Amino acid sequence: MQKQSVFTSRWLPFALIAPQLAVVLVFFYWPAAQAVLQSFLLQDAFGLSTTFVWFENYKELLSEPGYFASIVRTFVFAFAIAISSLSLALLFAVMADKPLRGVGIYRTLLIWPYAVAPPVAGVLWVFMLNPSLGVLARGLRELGVDWNPLLDGNQAAALVILASAWKQISYNFLFFLAGLQSIPKSVHEAAAIDGARPMRRFWTVTFPLLTPTIFFLIVVNIVYAFFDTFGVIDTMTRGGPAKATETLVYKVYTDGLLGGNLGSSAAQSVILMGIVIVLTAIQFRFVERKVTY
Repeated sequence: MQKQSVFTSRWLPFALIAPQLAVVLVFFYWPAAQAVLQSFLLQDAFGLSTTFVWFENYKELLSEPGYFASIVRTFVFAFAIAISSLSLALLFAVMADKPLRGVGIYRTLLIWPYAVAPPVAGVLWVFMLNPSLGVLARGLRELGVDWNPLLDGNQAAALVILASAWKQISYNFLFFLAGLQSIPKSVHEAAAIDGARPMRRFWTVTFPLLTPTIFFLIVVNIVYAFFDTFGVIDTMTRGGPAKATETLVYKVYTDGLLGGNLGSSAAQSVILMGIVIVLTAIQFRFVERKVTY
């Protein structure tokens, strides 16, 4: 018999969800509405004068060649971070799901980076790959690699992608491991009896059953790459060298807080929010078709 929750009071369900609704309204909808309103205004950094300029901030922003370069750069960063973190996390989860000696320690060590904040992760990788003091940078130089992300934009971009993906691997690992452990052992045993080898069992049995988890993590990782990589970029490169690591979210910060162009910064925030919403809708529209529930 299925259990059902019965509320004796009509207002009790609303009272239970009221705190969460208040959090969403205060920390999402209200700032979003403020950003939309601010994007139509021309305001000085001190807020002493305000002029309603309609879509002038958007026109000026879209006429800037560097803004489209930031869009392309953000998409490249997002897909590189998502693909690398998801594939490595899946590999680690498959290995951790096996009955190995010391597997508990292995799982614990893989979960630890999830507790590290993005700025701290950026500082750690800066110390390891600093061209003059970093241990890993010294090893790269011994291998003949001219490593200097302070001057080379491609190396700086690779460093940001590496640190951001490393930070997200633990989160993906937790979900992949939970998804693997939820697959019935009898399904694998039946495939083994039919003569399927381990690799074939993974691609024909395990991977299709993991598609709901993979789809969820794709959405989460894309959003993470668009927004939460700000701390990594700010501590590692500050958008340099020559804006080679300036993504959309970091450009909002530099133009608004550092440049004092509040109207343009608000317009960038609105466009960034729209891009993420459209990208998420496309994933639900097309990628979810491949999901096996």
